[in-house]
Amino acid sequence: MTKPRVTVIDIAKAAGVSKSTVSLVLQGSSLVNEGTRSKVNVVMRELGYVYNRGAANLRQAGAKSRIIGVVVNDLTNSFFAELAVGVDMVVQSAGFVQFLSNTGESIDRQREVVASMREHGISGLIVSPARATDAADFKPLVAAGIPVVVVVRNLPGAKVSSIVSDNQAGMMSAVQHLAELGHKRIAFLGGFPDTAVFDDRLAGYRNGVEAAGLGYREELVIASAPSRAGGVEAIGKAIGLADRPTAAVCFNDAVAFGVCDGLRARRLEPGSDFAVVGFDDVIEAQAAVPALTTVSVDPQGIGRRGAQMLLKQINAGKAEAETVTTAVRLVVRESCGAGMSVKIKQDFA
Repeated sequence: MTKPRVTVIDIAKAAGVSKSTVSLVLQGSSLVNEGTRSKVNVVMRELGYVYNRGAANLRQAGAKSRIIGVVVNDLTNSFFAELAVGVDMVVQSAGFVQFLSNTGESIDRQREVVASMREHGISGLIVSPARATDAADFKPLVAAGIPVVVVVRNLPGAKVSSIVSDNQAGMMSAVQHLAELGHKRIAFLGGFPDTAVFDDRLAGYRNGVEAAGLGYREELVIASAPSRAGGVEAIGKAIGLADRPTAAVCFNDAVAFGVCDGLRARRLEPGSDFAVVGFDDVIEAQAAVPALTTVSVDPQGIGRRGAQMLLKQINAGKAEAETVTTAVRLVVRESCGAGMSVKIKQDFA
C-alpha cells in the first residue's frame, strides 16, 4: 500500500515545534534560530518530507504559474496526441509546461479536471470539449480572467477563443472526389450526432452529394462512436443495406481505419472493392495499407496555433476572444481506389 503523504503537521509533531515554525523553516526565514532549524530539517529528512515549492508559490497572493492546462475528449484518438505535441512545441519554448488530461467524453470528468487545474493555478486552458459541454461551463474561467482556447469542437456562446478546421469544405471535397471516381451511393459513416463537428461534416457531405446530383439519402448516414470500433460497427450496417453503398466518407481517420478492418473481415478490400476516405490525416494514415485517402487538417498545426493564441492572451494580460477557421486539403492515396500513391487533390481556404 502507498504510504500516506507526510505533512507539515507531522513534521511539527515529530520535531516538537509549531506548524508555523515548520512553515518558517521551509520558507528560509531568519526568524527561526539555527538549533530549531537544524532539528526540523533532520526530522524532514527522516520522514522523507518533500516540499512542494510550486504549490506554495501558487498560494502567494497574485502568484502565477507557468502551467498550461490541455484537456481533450478522447486521448485514445491519435489526432489528440498529435495536437498535444503541437501545443508542447510552442509552450515549452515559451517556458511553460502543459498538464494534459483526458475526459473520455465525460462532462463530469471535464468539470473535475478543469476545477483541479484551476486549483493548481493554470495560466490558461486549451480544451476540446466533451459531449454535452455547455457554454456556461467556462464562465467561471472567463470571469476569473483565465484565457481559454477551444479547439476542434466549437462552443457557441462561450465567449472564449476557438480554432476549428473547415469541416464543411473538407467533407464536401471528399464527396466530390468519390463522385468523380464514378460512385453513385456514397455513405457517411461515424461520429456522434450531438456534436457541432458532426453537424458541420454532415452538412459538407449533404452539400457534396447534392452538388454531384446524387441526392441525399438518410439510410446512407450511419452514426457511431468516432473510433475504430465505431467504424467496424458502421460499415457492418452499411454493407447490410439492401442497396449498399460502394464508397464512404468517414467522420475521422479512426472511423476510417475501423471501416477498413470491417471490410477485410467480410473479404472486401479497401480501395479495390470499396472506396474509403477519412478525415484528419493522422500520422498513421500514410503508413496504412492501403494508404488512407483523407482530409488533412494538420492536428499539430492546430495545436501550435491554439497555443500561440493562448500565449498571446496570457502575455497581454487579458482574454479577448477570437475565432480562427483553418484551411483543409484532400490528400488522395490508395484507399479511395484512385490508383495513385500520394497526391494533393485540392486546397480549401
